[in-house]
Amino acid sequence: MAVQTVAANSTDSTDATDASETASHDLGAAVALSCRECGTRTELGPSFVCLECFGPLEVAYELPTGDPEGLRRRIEAGPASMWRYAPLLPVPSDVAEKPNLNPGFTQLVKADRLAAELGVTGGLYVKDDSGNPTHSFKDRPVAIALEAARAFGFTTLSCSSTGNLAGAVGAAASRAGLRSCVFIPDGLEQSKVVMAAIYGGDLVAIDGTYDDVNRFCSELIGDPLGEGWGFTNVNLRPFYAEGSKSLAYEICEQLGWRLPDQLVIPVASGCQLVKIDKGLRELIELGLVEDKPFRIYAAQAEGCSPVSRAYKDGTGAVRPVKQPDTIAKSLAIGDPADGPYVIDICRRTGGAVEDVDDARIVDAMKLLARTEGVFAETAGGVTLGVTRKLIESGAIDPSLTTVVLNTGDGLKTLDAVAPTARPSAVIRPNLAAFREAGLA
Repeated sequence: MAVQTVAANSTDSTDATDASETASHDLGAAVALSCRECGTRTELGPSFVCLECFGPLEVAYELPTGDPEGLRRRIEAGPASMWRYAPLLPVPSDVAEKPNLNPGFTQLVKADRLAAELGVTGGLYVKDDSGNPTHSFKDRPVAIALEAARAFGFTTLSCSSTGNLAGAVGAAASRAGLRSCVFIPDGLEQSKVVMAAIYGGDLVAIDGTYDDVNRFCSELIGDPLGEGWGFTNVNLRPFYAEGSKSLAYEICEQLGWRLPDQLVIPVASGCQLVKIDKGLRELIELGLVEDKPFRIYAAQAEGCSPVSRAYKDGTGAVRPVKQPDTIAKSLAIGDPADGPYVIDICRRTGGAVEDVDDARIVDAMKLLARTEGVFAETAGGVTLGVTRKLIESGAIDPSLTTVVLNTGDGLKTLDAVAPTARPSAVIRPNLAAFREAGLA
């Protein structure tokens, strides 16, 4: 899969989009939507499926080529948010001045104590996206989708969500002065429900799985009731998806403009992993990092692991999981749209796809908190749990630089660890009682 970019100095008429197609939409370097399967191009707009082959659409660009040092200086002089990479994203040049949540540029934690526990000698890092405004990586794609919604004149921001996205959409819409109406499966973690509802928009719980919610949203788009609605992960999906590229950009910049050797990324729909791969390849093509091999590993929860199963059986055919059963509810997407692309990327880069059970998820959450002071949500536990499993099996090389993603805050999934995270002792307020408890 080639990166869908166009050199700014290209003269190939087949690669250029007619100016009349994009003049009405100020979306920066974005010039068209391009089918990931057949390459057919269409003008920028709220579309997500190719009308020729029904493949997924993604954003194609005219990126600023020819002066990598100048581009690198421009980025480094930018704001301490994902908008420092505005020249590489489908957003207007003045995006940082607009009312938005300004997510991104979160910590890349050098995890030496965790590395020692896991036997990693080549350098281990945790990209901790719990530092975003609504405490998950979802603020990144939503910020891009918001700009597309503005460009296309939408008045309501919406989504289908397993929790984190609902909160990110509610917050972004509130900040931008738009209405929000978000849809979730009933039975999510209460903390995520509260966070999605607090921003004043409408929150609708649907009796069913995430895939039921997503199907409902697709129906709503085609109904007059959905007129003027921008669904971040449906009709705005090509733009929304590009937000995850900023993770790739940040990791490389924070490593001193170097590619990591290995990345471990959680998989729900698979979109984040696909776009991180795209972002890394863009940096190579732009000359911002030295080209070298890198491996991408995908992490799933055993109770909802259709991509892992397809990878292991060797067919690549991702069969939907009808009833996900895992504490990692943010990853519980039974029919992941980008699943086949995840498998392709992991195979192409020499990585792998693996899954872990709930017990390993909890153990990994506690290990990360104990060694590095990072309280990850269950998705982060999946990623670290898979990292540990792959190191033990020899699939991950401990002598290489490895980056593990934590995509959300553990305060959102307290129920997962609450049974084992209790006071060490309950004592009377005196020294004798403290000594008797054996804690001195």
